[in-house]
Amino acid sequence: MQNFDAEREDLLKLLKKDAYKEGEFTLSSGRQSKYYVNCKPVTLSGEGLALTSLLLLECIEPDTAAVGGLTLGADPLVSGVAIAAHFNDWKLDAIIVRKEAKGYGTNAFIEGKLPPKGSKIVVLEDVITTGGSAIKAANRLRDAGYKVERILAIVDRQVDGEADMLMDENNLELTSLFDLNEIVYYNDCMETFIPGFHD
Repeated sequence: MQNFDAEREDLLKLLKKDAYKEGEFTLSSGRQSKYYVNCKPVTLSGEGLALTSLLLLECIEPDTAAVGGLTLGADPLVSGVAIAAHFNDWKLDAIIVRKEAKGYGTNAFIEGKLPPKGSKIVVLEDVITTGGSAIKAANRLRDAGYKVERILAIVDRQVDGEADMLMDENNLELTSLFDLNEIVYYNDCMETFIPGFHD
């Protein structure tokens, strides 16, 4: 992508405006926080999903056969990245991992056009706190015979390295487009903005 830095700043503006809130919140991990990031208003908008998909695609290795993730947060991400890849002449399919097997038909945990066993899949996530959802998706895909080495997230908002520790325990590498502090301290009037993604 020729304008990675500019597109990244555009996405950061959207996250600050539409995904970020301050107050008293209980996170999915059970932890209390005065900051809350819900990426869905961004990833379910046309502009937000387009920017997110292009930026995530830039971070995916060319030998990757598919992108996957746990429903619901990853659903627009895997679909958007697959579409972005198509328009860049790259066959990269989308896979959705169910939280529970559907109770009828094939009882499948995994939905989508599945690549051959042993293929490399990158797991996508919107927000990482403990990493539990992304790790669950990765292990489901591994159990199905796929090679999963990386989790790629929009926002890493973990505390005290909790997610990094769990990623290490599961032999996974975590990369994110943004960390929480970038969103908390960003404003449109900043004269200096240093872009870069995190691993």
